[in-house]
Amino acid sequence: MFGWFQKKHKLIDSGILQGKMDIHSHLLPGVDDGSPDVEHTMELLNFIEEVGFNSVWLTPHVMEDLDNSTEKLSACFSTFAASYQGGCQLHLSAEYMLDAGFGKLLSSDLLKLGKNHLLVETSYYSPPYDMDNMLKHIWEKGLKPLIAHPERYYYMEENDYRRLKELGYEFQLNIMSLGGYYGKRAKFVAEKLMEWGLYDFVGTDLHHLHISKDVIENMKLKHGQLIMLEQLLVNNENI
Repeated sequence: MFGWFQKKHKLIDSGILQGKMDIHSHLLPGVDDGSPDVEHTMELLNFIEEVGFNSVWLTPHVMEDLDNSTEKLSACFSTFAASYQGGCQLHLSAEYMLDAGFGKLLSSDLLKLGKNHLLVETSYYSPPYDMDNMLKHIWEKGLKPLIAHPERYYYMEENDYRRLKELGYEFQLNIMSLGGYYGKRAKFVAEKLMEWGLYDFVGTDLHHLHISKDVIENMKLKHGQLIMLEQLLVNNENI
């Protein structure tokens, strides 16, 4: 039994992605550092379908130095969705950077993820000033902060992760972290956070097809990791 638990299996052969939802991607064409144009977006969506997803949230970056208002993103999404004839259900949200300009956004309409989540991120190397109050203000707006890819934040240690979870915040795993896409540290931390049961949801965070396709197609995970990942994918359906 122990040997079976340790044996690794190809993610895409496991079947756990079939019919599931991806809640984090940068596929909306021409709005951030993700897909540059409609052609590339279509290639990414075709790949998403091939590996099994049938629903995807497009979550472009919103940050102080990027002009991505809710109105602009909604218009871009409507234009693309009207021409899209593929098999995936498309949904629009955003990934909000907790930066100096974030406070102003809280008084405006925000692009929710699911029923009442707000997908947020920080700098990889240092926490934003007054991060605790920023997260608290999101709660006060009636939204639930969902912290994207916590495994990638160099400034976080185990006690930081556990404290944020105790405060009620949720974590979203980048699936490619488990395949080493972001380096050895992110992979190690992702495996630990998964082992500790601290993740709530999972997304691809797809930006470009190059490299990402190879990582996902060749990723191998332990049987136990696949079981935990499958539960996160089920959670996605209820977001």
